[in-house]
Amino acid sequence: MIWLAWRQHRKKLLFTLVGFAALAALMVPIGLAMRHTYTDLGLPECARQLAAGGQPSGPGDSCEQAFNRFTNRYGALNLVAVLLLILPMLVGMFWGAPLVAREVEQGTHRFAWTQGVGRRHWALVQFGLAGGVTVAFAVLYGLGMSWWIDPLIHATREGRLGVVTFDLQGVVPIGYTLFAVALGIFAGTFWRRVLPAMAVTLLGFVAVRLALTTLVRPHYLPPRTFTAPVVDPTGGHGPPRGAWELAAGVRNADGRMVAPDSWVACPPGGKGPEGRACGADLGLDPGAYNWMQYQPADRFWPFQYIETGIFVALAALLLYFAVRRIRRIA
Repeated sequence: MIWLAWRQHRKKLLFTLVGFAALAALMVPIGLAMRHTYTDLGLPECARQLAAGGQPSGPGDSCEQAFNRFTNRYGALNLVAVLLLILPMLVGMFWGAPLVAREVEQGTHRFAWTQGVGRRHWALVQFGLAGGVTVAFAVLYGLGMSWWIDPLIHATREGRLGVVTFDLQGVVPIGYTLFAVALGIFAGTFWRRVLPAMAVTLLGFVAVRLALTTLVRPHYLPPRTFTAPVVDPTGGHGPPRGAWELAAGVRNADGRMVAPDSWVACPPGGKGPEGRACGADLGLDPGAYNWMQYQPADRFWPFQYIETGIFVALAALLLYFAVRRIRRIA
């Protein structure tokens, strides 16, 4: 049975390897160029000083100018990173969805399940092969993207907890890919046609990913709160670099939100243009302060493990129901 499964899927595996190699051939030179520029601009030392909580200063150009130069040169690659987010979904559509749906659509399941191999045995071998290939490629993908995106992460304030950067690296690609494949398999047991199963995989994957990213992920752990006075001689620095900002605004002394999604930093003395009280145009009272709710950067790995666990559990549940559905297919 294992040999038969290998014969069935070897062309698909070959195409996947070719696609993976083509992606690596495109991304590796870009990653090397980014790292070379990152080093030439002296950004490793700037990032080290920022991580230590200091205010960095580099020779010649300041660290802020160096970060801006790097971002201007490579910031457009964030769009490429967004496109790479769909790779786990594509694996689910082309590996998971046809696994059962094509057998039933072409009628070959009658032969496969009546030649001394039970449905459960067939499902375990087929699902095991698909899962093994999925995990292997997801591990390589996660490691490669962690290496590739590292300079971009250190050059931006949001760091590794950013919505796009978080999804591309670490262990979460394994969970996403396993879930996409399991969703495709499960969809194939219901619709039993390849194209409808692929469409359901696409829509279901996008819906679950968006729901968890926007509604669940911010609450994996209780967020922290940062406050800073409006009249602040230091300029009102926010939380440490790399923190994931969830909500922010300016509040009066009684805690009432006055200006959502804003940050006010008044000079010493609290006087703005024309001698008016700083923040008077916003209706700020004495004692007003900037407020921010955020997740600190050091929660990257706990968040990775939590989210990966959620998607692996969802994948296991879908595969369980898929096996039960297979037993009912005529």
